[in-house]
Amino acid sequence: MRDFQKEFLDNRNIQKDVWRIFKMMSDFTDAFDELEDIPPAISIFGSARVKEDNKYYKKALKISQKLSKKGYAIITGGGPGIMEAGNRGADYSIGLNIKLPHEQKPNPYIKKELEFNYFFTRKVTFLKYSVGVVIMPGGFGTLDELSEVLTLIQTNKMSKIPIVFYGKKFFEPLLDFYKNMINENMIDKNDLNLIHITDNVDDAVEYIYNNTIQPS
Repeated sequence: MRDFQKEFLDNRNIQKDVWRIFKMMSDFTDAFDELEDIPPAISIFGSARVKEDNKYYKKALKISQKLSKKGYAIITGGGPGIMEAGNRGADYSIGLNIKLPHEQKPNPYIKKELEFNYFFTRKVTFLKYSVGVVIMPGGFGTLDELSEVLTLIQTNKMSKIPIVFYGKKFFEPLLDFYKNMINENMIDKNDLNLIHITDNVDDAVEYIYNNTIQPS
């Protein structure tokens, strides 16, 4: 049985807290140093579980290739699945890997790799360097990442950037939930204007290109 009181006291250990602060600072300083001169970048989020023959893998690969041809860098979480597809299609390929108990191995298509201790420092880095995001089908991690960007834009903590949901059938239940949030006065109906949903690769690419900074 877990000793919750001991865990609580351990988590308040000052020396541990100081060490955590240094690890957080290390995440940020390494990222800011490594990514200072990258071109405008698009983050592609999605499931780590899909394989190369999955339709969403193939679509993410095409989206990455087309965005790359327009001059964008592509940032992913650096792992397998949709992340691999995003890095694979990119000329300027960045992977923001995360240290996990069951180690997430970086995919072989990353040209510039960073490793993070914390999810929150990793998410800050994604959005600091992204001028647009593509949300492919995924799990809890993908939901976390898309909720982060929606919240920051909604609350004016970051500038508005284009957000593309790729996969209408997959995301329709989530959009229905958002509409229920509107009906219950939890969000404003205009908040849905932050999202562009599509099943078309060219539409996704053009929406981003026409609504954000264009690479020189």
